[in-house]
Amino acid sequence: MEDNVINLIDENGVESQFEIILTLEAEGKEYAILMPLDDEEAEEALIFRIDQDEQGDILLPLENDDEYETVVAVYNAIMEEEGLNYEEDEQ
Repeated sequence: MEDNVINLIDENGVESQFEIILTLEAEGKEYAILMPLDDEEAEEALIFRIDQDEQGDILLPLENDDEYETVVAVYNAIMEEEGLNYEEDEQ
């Protein structure tokens, strides 16, 4: 299996595969942008904070809307630097 594909288990015990499309740092914390592989029609990526426990890296949901907005702003800045800002194409 590829290094950028991970399996996550939801609260119902259902396992799904996700591709890590990007990791980034915002306000001193690391985040992972994940795209579901099982849902070909999915248009939105999921964002998780990368944290550490005694076994290594863990993914945690974002704590609030402010944290989400901060990560999205950093993501958009990275995409703009790379010339991949799709928001301008949609307007």
